[in-house]
Amino acid sequence: MRSLGNRNVWVAALFVSTLAAEGIRDHRLSQATDWAGDGTPDYLRLDDQADQQSFRRWFAFLAEVQYFTPPAERPAEVVDCAALVRYAYREALRKHDGSWTQSAHLILVPALDSVKKYNFPHTPLGPAIFRIRPGPFQASDLQTGAFAQFANGAALERFNTFFVTRDVSRAVPGDLLFFHQESEHMPFHAMIYVGRSQLSESRSACVVYHTGPDGTKPGEIRRLSLEELLHYPDPRWQPRSTNPFFLGVFRWNILRTPT
Repeated sequence: MRSLGNRNVWVAALFVSTLAAEGIRDHRLSQATDWAGDGTPDYLRLDDQADQQSFRRWFAFLAEVQYFTPPAERPAEVVDCAALVRYAYREALRKHDGSWTQSAHLILVPALDSVKKYNFPHTPLGPAIFRIRPGPFQASDLQTGAFAQFANGAALERFNTFFVTRDVSRAVPGDLLFFHQESEHMPFHAMIYVGRSQLSESRSACVVYHTGPDGTKPGEIRRLSLEELLHYPDPRWQPRSTNPFFLGVFRWNILRTPT
């Protein structure tokens, strides 16, 4: 009976501490500002340059490593371009310890620092890290479903990233290239700018993307050098300022800090 009583006390204490932690998180977010007015609370932004670099390198690596991973061994969720982006974004924000390494099932794990400010799923927003509604951040967003664990290509472009340039030579690793095609199937398409590979000796900048399903075909992950993409046979997919289907280079809101 004594051990059961001690266990009940321990469970009660854990419950109270959890409520307190949630209360602190909710209070912090309710007071959060959004200096850019892009819907991302400033507390979510990675204002430390080391954290920004860690996120960029993990995000680019996690996207590229899926190209080298046999399709049967890839995460089941990665079925189109937006899914690959969501996967790499979420996993880049995790704490990359031994437990994560075992669960990630990667063919290679780099010796890179993890983001230190917070780690998924214990972010200031919990696991719902993608904004899916327009407007600047408000405290009420925490209760009205403005953030979710899923976001399609349009929401990723409109509410989670910001436009940088239509000059692809100014892209840096971890940026996204967005295209908008006249297609009901998948009008928004995203490619991940990897820059120089972390998995091969190639010195050429490259991009990684998922083609998405095509009829009965599941689609595939492709990896092209930037030069190959600039001369892609179908000009609608060339990242050139003269291409009306190329929306430009975009950067994650969490990397947006006051200059």
